[in-house]
Amino acid sequence: MNWTNPRQVDRSPLELVSGEVFAKEFGVQPTHFARAPGRVNLIGEHIDYHDLPVFPMAIQREAYLAFRCRDDGFVRIRSVCEDFEEVEFEIVPGITASSPGHWGNYVKAPADELARRFAISRGFDGVLVSDIPIAAGLSSSSALVNAVGLALTHINGVVLETLPFADVMADAERYTGTRGGGMDQAISIGGHAHHAAQIEFSPLTMSHMLVPERWRFIIANSGVRVEKSGYAMGVYNARRDESEQALRIVTNTALDRGLIRSQVTGYKNLLEILGEDIAIEMAEAVLERTLFQRFRHVITEAVRVGTAIDLMARGDVQGFGWLMDASHKSLRVDYEVSSVELDELVVVCREAGAAGARLTGAGFGGCVIMLTEQDKVDVVLEGLSRGYYGPRGMSTDTDQSHFVARPSAGASIITL
Repeated sequence: MNWTNPRQVDRSPLELVSGEVFAKEFGVQPTHFARAPGRVNLIGEHIDYHDLPVFPMAIQREAYLAFRCRDDGFVRIRSVCEDFEEVEFEIVPGITASSPGHWGNYVKAPADELARRFAISRGFDGVLVSDIPIAAGLSSSSALVNAVGLALTHINGVVLETLPFADVMADAERYTGTRGGGMDQAISIGGHAHHAAQIEFSPLTMSHMLVPERWRFIIANSGVRVEKSGYAMGVYNARRDESEQALRIVTNTALDRGLIRSQVTGYKNLLEILGEDIAIEMAEAVLERTLFQRFRHVITEAVRVGTAIDLMARGDVQGFGWLMDASHKSLRVDYEVSSVELDELVVVCREAGAAGARLTGAGFGGCVIMLTEQDKVDVVLEGLSRGYYGPRGMSTDTDQSHFVARPSAGASIITL
C-alpha cells in the first residue's frame, strides 16, 4: 500500500515543531514525516487478546516523527519532550532491550521485528513530537510503534498492506513485555475519518461504520497515569493468564459433558457453539470466584460489542450509552481493572448528562470515554470541570484534561 500523502499546504503544528527541532538538532531538513494517531476504544475492553471483536476509533491526537534516512544501520531518535532521553541503537535481529518501562523499547520494537522478518538494514535520524496523553489509555505507545514502523518500512523498501502491517506491529509491540492484542495497532494504522471500526481477529479484518452526525464521544482523563510498560504490565498480563485459564477449564468441562466434540480454538469459538447463557452457566458451576468473574467479563463484553454496533447503526444513543455503563461495571466488578478515580469520573460523567461512560484502555487509571449528543456537549464539559477537575485543583482546560474526540484517519507518511 502507498502510505505517502501528497505535500499538504497547511502543515500541522506537530509537523512544524518536529521539523524545526530536527533542523536544529541535525543541521539538515527532514525528508519525511510519519504520523500515527492514538485511539479510543468505544467498547470491547480486554478482549482483543482473546481474538474477540472490538469497536474503537482513531482520534485526532497524533505522534509525529520527522525523519531522514541514514547511510548505515543506526537509528537515532530524539523526543521534543525533555522527559525522554535520546534513543540510539543499531538495527540487527535481536536488538537488546532497554530497561523495563523505558520509552526506547517502543522505538526498538518495530526495528527488531522488521529486522527479523525482512532483514531491514538502513536506519534514520528522527525527532518525535506527540500530543497523545501519555499513560492515559489512548495508545500513545502503539502510535509511536506504528510511526517508527512506517518510517523503517519506507526507508527499507518493505511494502505491506494496511492489515498485514498492523499484524506485524502488534507482534512487534510484544517486545516490550506486554501481552496485548492487535486492536491498537490496527485502528491507528487503518482508521477512517468520521468512522469507528469493528475489528475482528484471526484473521484480522476491519469494517468501518459512520459515527452518527449528532453523536459526540468525549474523553476525560482521570489524572492517574498508568505505565503499561511498568507496574501495570504484571497486572495486565495476569488478567490475560486468568481468563485463558478459565477458558481451558470450561472447555474441558464442555468436552466431558459432550457439549462440544473437540477442543475449541478460543473464546470466540466457544461462544459460537454454546452461546452466552450456557457458557456462563457452565463457568459458574466449575470455576472459582476470580476465574468465573474473568470469564464472565470476556463473554459478556464480546456480546456487548455486537449489540453496540447494531445500536450505532440505528442511531440509538441511549441504548449505546447503557451498554457503556454495563461495560464499565463489568470491568470494575468482574475484571477488576478500574480505580477509585475512574469510578468517580464515570459517575460525574453520568451526572453531567452523558448517555453512558466507561473506562477505556487497560484501566487502573487513564481515561474515561463517554457518549453524548452534540447539543449537550457544553453542559457535559462544564459538569466535568465542576464535578471532577475543579474539586481536585486540576486543569479544566478542555484541550488537556478532557476533549471531544474526533474520529480520524489512520497513519501515513508525508514526503517533503
